[in-house]
Amino acid sequence: MASTAVRRTVVSAQLLVQLASEHGLAPADALRGTGITATMLTDPAAEIGAAQELQLVRNLVARLGQVSGLGLTAGLRYHLSAYGIWGFALLSSPNFRAVADVVSRFLDLSYAFVRFRRGEENGAFWVHMDDDEIPDDVRQFLLERDFAACCNVLRELRPAGLPIRELRFRHPAPAHASRYAQIAGVDPIFDADRNAARFDLADVDAPLPQANPLLARMCLEQCRQLLARRQARAGLAGQVRERLLQMPGALPDAAAVARDLRISERSLRRHLRAEGTSLRALTDEVRQTLAEELLTTAKLKLDEVAERLGYAEPASLIHAFKRWKGVTPSAYRAQRRASM
Repeated sequence: MASTAVRRTVVSAQLLVQLASEHGLAPADALRGTGITATMLTDPAAEIGAAQELQLVRNLVARLGQVSGLGLTAGLRYHLSAYGIWGFALLSSPNFRAVADVVSRFLDLSYAFVRFRRGEENGAFWVHMDDDEIPDDVRQFLLERDFAACCNVLRELRPAGLPIRELRFRHPAPAHASRYAQIAGVDPIFDADRNAARFDLADVDAPLPQANPLLARMCLEQCRQLLARRQARAGLAGQVRERLLQMPGALPDAAAVARDLRISERSLRRHLRAEGTSLRALTDEVRQTLAEELLTTAKLKLDEVAERLGYAEPASLIHAFKRWKGVTPSAYRAQRRASM
């Protein structure tokens, strides 16, 4: 799921509240329990936590869950202009492969809860949509929303479209299954082994009409700075993250972290859950951040990177990195060097 500790603008919340209002749900009811005020929705500088948006989605699903295809309807409202500098980074990318790289590196600058991962398999380019960590009660809505929003982005990046050759979803076909085909241009396979879309390599590597190398570099640097600012943590999650960063090669378990913070393990888990995260998620986040940094800036061998991050062997790092980024550490390092 999206890193729930990374801040985001209120644009997505605005879109969701507007959708709720159009279906008869008052803004006050849509925002109930989120900590988001009506005033915040009109403030372009306001930021909220992903956990707050998650509660907003819960409110919509609880009150409007009977509306067929509500998640798809929501997703179609997300245009490139809603994403700020991240959207400009996508728009100025040379091709869809580069777009997928920007998505992979800076997904937390979007509003997605689905984790989009890329990968090549049998001569085809796949985009995987991982929804495993999304709570059950909002999983269908968020998968549909983020899928439809992704399709919107593809159309805006290349007006002629980027043909989806195959589309799979793990869930059964819903009553509004025909809308998936209308949005994606291909009939999905439901009850599949994964949520994923397949593209031809030739389409992925074809140039995009608004590619601009200089603007792309500027946007990527601004994305990097913005993500660093938004990842600055407060609360208990911030304290835990700082503790983990101090000893990345020997990451402490829950008992050790709780002892350092002078609280019980139960309290640690409860407070982190209230902040929308967990020790496992924070550990994963720290390892991923450090892995990307070491692979990009340090001249270390793969086994040295693995050792510094506390992995017993490079294979464990490779497996984790492919889960995070959809590519091996070596491929990621090569891509980063080529883009510098």
